[in-house]
Amino acid sequence: MKTSANILLIYTGGTIGMVKDFETGALKAFNFDELLQNIPELKLLEHTIDTVSFERPIDSSNMKPAFWLQIAEMIEEKYDQYDGFVVLHGSDTMSYSAAALSFLFENLSKPIIFTGSQLPIGDLRTDAKENLITSIQIAGLQKHNKPVITEVGLYFEYKLYRGNRTSKINAEHFQAFASPNYPPLVNSGVHLAVNDNALWKPNNRRRMKLHKGLNDDIALIKIFPGINRSLLEHIMSKEGLKGVILETYGSGNAPTEEWFVHLLKETISRGVVIVNVTQCIGGSVSMGQYETSTQLKKIGVVSGKDITTEAAVAKMMYLLAKDLSPKVFKTIFETSLRGEMS
Repeated sequence: MKTSANILLIYTGGTIGMVKDFETGALKAFNFDELLQNIPELKLLEHTIDTVSFERPIDSSNMKPAFWLQIAEMIEEKYDQYDGFVVLHGSDTMSYSAAALSFLFENLSKPIIFTGSQLPIGDLRTDAKENLITSIQIAGLQKHNKPVITEVGLYFEYKLYRGNRTSKINAEHFQAFASPNYPPLVNSGVHLAVNDNALWKPNNRRRMKLHKGLNDDIALIKIFPGINRSLLEHIMSKEGLKGVILETYGSGNAPTEEWFVHLLKETISRGVVIVNVTQCIGGSVSMGQYETSTQLKKIGVVSGKDITTEAAVAKMMYLLAKDLSPKVFKTIFETSLRGEMS
């Protein structure tokens, strides 16, 4: 294995980029130009590490599609100069961003690793250093002079996951993320254990292509007992609405009341696409398995299968920008494009 790689570190904002001012106790932004001085352990790596930051670092709660495109374009601009990329990002919306980048980059042949932390990099018990150092190591993994990881990943607390398979599950523990429907790509222990069978295999015959279109005219609706009819009618009638993601019960089940099914059918008839995902942390939508989902299947609701809500949001924005017919949208959405569904 090649031991040296050129890595670009992109800081967008988030807890990992903060240090504590020990005189005031306040958190302040980390100066990434002084990275090696603040994290001397990085000198032990044989990689060359360059850094670039958002002009104004953002809290991940303020993440939006325009910033996804900004990250993607920063990578595209430097794509040929580096062997791998590490994106430092706030943890709250990291799964959304990792999923979005996975769709924006087609035929990716290099790693884009998202990471962050629960505690600032200057805290005594911080998880930031381990997450950062191991993410750089993983981004630099090479075999036969080619990157081992050729997809968008998310590294947190000793595991690298496929980015578009993750959800944040805990705001308190260091193990903040889970990938319930897909195994880790890499486990970090005494050694980095790569799960070769789980890795995404690129199409080496095609060049990387960056898609720069996203359409955010969508709604995300979580079904709950007693969901209000007038509220749903108001949402579904919104001018310019292009897509709706329904978080349903269990394996894709929803109310069978006539008004509910009629509303969905009428919305679909207007050209709005509706995707069915499960609100369970794991498992898959299987429409038609129970009577409570048979009607959804009949009226043309799209099955999200075992996709996460985060990936469904990103994939819908990505596909809606392509101005596909509802039939083609359904076919493509129900097909795995970047390993986001089984």
